[in-house]
Amino acid sequence: MTEQISEQAQKNFNNWIQDSSVSQPDKDQIQSLKTKNDIIEINDSFGKDLAFGTGGMRAVMGLGSNRMNGYNVKKASQALATAILTSFPKTKEPKISVSFDCRHHSQDFAQKVCEVMAGNGIQSFIFKELTPTPMLSYAIRQLEAQGGVMITASHNPPKYNGYKAYWADGAQVTPPNDQKIIDNFGKINSFAEVKSIEFEEAIKKGLIKYISDELITNYDNMIKRFCLEPQTCLNQGHQVSIIYTPLHGTGKVPCERVSKALGFSRFQVFEPQASFDGNFPTVKSPNPEDAEAMDSSVKEMLATNADAAYGTDPDCDRLGVVVNHQGQAIYLNGNQISLLMLDYIIKSKKQTSTFPNNPLVIKSIVTSKLIDQICKHHEINLIETLTGFKWMAKELYDLDEKNESYDYLFASEESFGFMPSAEVRDKDGVHAVALMNEIILHHKLKGRTLIHGLDLIYEKYGFCEESLIAKTFEGNAGTDKINRIMNFFREGQVDQISNIKFAITFDFDSLIETDLASKKVSEINMTSSNVLGFRMENGDYIYLRPSGTEPKIKFYLMTNETEGTLENRKISTKNRIKSYTAEIEEIIAKI
Repeated sequence: MTEQISEQAQKNFNNWIQDSSVSQPDKDQIQSLKTKNDIIEINDSFGKDLAFGTGGMRAVMGLGSNRMNGYNVKKASQALATAILTSFPKTKEPKISVSFDCRHHSQDFAQKVCEVMAGNGIQSFIFKELTPTPMLSYAIRQLEAQGGVMITASHNPPKYNGYKAYWADGAQVTPPNDQKIIDNFGKINSFAEVKSIEFEEAIKKGLIKYISDELITNYDNMIKRFCLEPQTCLNQGHQVSIIYTPLHGTGKVPCERVSKALGFSRFQVFEPQASFDGNFPTVKSPNPEDAEAMDSSVKEMLATNADAAYGTDPDCDRLGVVVNHQGQAIYLNGNQISLLMLDYIIKSKKQTSTFPNNPLVIKSIVTSKLIDQICKHHEINLIETLTGFKWMAKELYDLDEKNESYDYLFASEESFGFMPSAEVRDKDGVHAVALMNEIILHHKLKGRTLIHGLDLIYEKYGFCEESLIAKTFEGNAGTDKINRIMNFFREGQVDQISNIKFAITFDFDSLIETDLASKKVSEINMTSSNVLGFRMENGDYIYLRPSGTEPKIKFYLMTNETEGTLENRKISTKNRIKSYTAEIEEIIAKI
């Protein structure tokens, strides 16, 4: 059967052709898709409107209702502006902060955000240069702004860009505010409805201002204040050698600046990947979670016998770490980095008698269960959330709103995201770099690498190992495939993996937990999300969820073992993960 242009795609296509605000050259380019009979591209570009997911809006750049372009950026900004004005009616001079990364069109999109805000009487404070996401979150809180926008597609391939919408607490929007923006977005029938003032004119009117150097200095000083052993770092930091790659993104300047200010004089930026370049020419994907993206800097680490190699993604909210362990490169996963950070924070605060009375740790449901054991051991309050730091930040917001007392310690998720300070309400790659420098120094002064440090954690609290299966399915056909996979598991067509039966199911969409043996059903106290979880009879876990920002479905495999020596536990869990992975891959291929 020959593919046809969908009804929705045709409708959106016609709307763009007829919209007086769409330029004639852009209309000509759109019309050329019809001339070339490029039905697949028409359906992908116009088949739906961009939606706000777990990170706002993110899509392939290009013309169309389902693409990242200046028109949709301005439309989204109008929706955000309306949400801000209606949510803060008593604020006389509403304002937002705006930042952007190194991607193609990022600065132009950021300026368009400011233009729309100006058209709505909202003042914008925009960074002068490309800037990491965590610095935007910090700026929102420091400026007491009502919201913010970060133009980035994080670690996606070069053809993507995105729009992260933030609220007054410095966190990405959550219900009900995200729905307000979505509803406002849907009500805009023509780009002509978007209010806008040209960038330079808005600057003259004082509706657009640049972020001050003082605010950036304050961000650096905030990280310095949270240094747990500042004198040791200043006196001994030179003993640590780091090779750092910003992967052509925003982390280059602040990560080096903060590290050297703390005493880490041998923090070396990897020059072949230091240029700001939205093509990311030296990597297939600028994602520090991918070993391939880190390979070049790792070779430099081994060649110079540095202690570790770091990588941050283009908007510098994620940190990847590779350890030089006795001449061998060991790639840490996000859970291992989280464990090292939490363990160090606890140890340091207890040694200096600064451990708080009401400590709080936050993590996502798919982050290592070993964190649960550590928190239990130290009587630390632990909150689990859905994947995404906006949910973690919302927990802090809710506690603040209720005037409940807590002493924030740390938050993390397995996808290389860490929030060492609650002064930033998002994952913070710059602060994570500073903290990891300190941790490496701590262990090095005791004659250890981070691998030794991990084994000490495993010996004390038990052993867990996790793995991730991430499958990419692009376009409308890919969306259908992902939906079929979720339905297959949700409908119970799988009740075991590797001959190990499921004991408990967690459906975070219906918010129902089911004990399969007793048939007992209980409620899950979280926001509804299209996520499934399975606790197996041996205590292992499997979670699966579609990504909110990429055309992917992810399977999280989480194993634990309490029997035998540490080495035997490692072998046992590794074998189980290998078996689970093989069977899940087979199931996915058949659906």
